[in-house]
Amino acid sequence: MLRPKAIDVKPLNNYLLEITFNNGEKKIFDVKPYLEFKQFKELKDEKVFKKVKIAGLSIEWENGADICPDELYNNSKK
Repeated sequence: MLRPKAIDVKPLNNYLLEITFNNGEKKIFDVKPYLEFKQFKELKDEKVFKKVKIAGLSIEWENGADICPDELYNNSKK
């Protein structure tokens, strides 16, 4: 099976993302564990965090921070 592709992302409170995948699933991804990594530190500013967008198979922010598509799908909760 091909990896599901993120087709929509909505930022939620508490650094959570609601992600819709092309297989019809909606899942919640918690970004908090990533916020201490250099590339993600800027996302602690909620205005920056909320500017998340779809990019290719996954998601990304304006500063170039992104999350591997497999990690995004496998580590999200229904």
